[in-house]
Amino acid sequence: MYLAAALAEIAGCFAYWAWLKLGKSIWWLMPGMGSLALFAWLLTMIDAAAAGRAYAAYGGVYIAASLAWLWLAEGVRPDRWDVTGVAVALAGSAIILAGPR
Repeated sequence: MYLAAALAEIAGCFAYWAWLKLGKSIWWLMPGMGSLALFAWLLTMIDAAAAGRAYAAYGGVYIAASLAWLWLAEGVRPDRWDVTGVAVALAGSAIILAGPR
């Protein structure tokens, strides 16, 4: 669910980026808004006792998905600092999700 939410969020945000930064048509905002609404809905499907904890753990997945987007959609290969940063973020997400409560 986290991965689907990340893809929806990144695609929605990229639609705005494409409109504002890349000169794409304003019509890019329509699917962008739909994608962001889908993101919000998907994030509510996360099975967690507290929304804040689900959102915090999602952060690491979002970082990883953003770097995948950078590589696959924008053609920019992540460097060693990107990979190191995502490893730290995912470790943090794992601690949040797996920590004893």
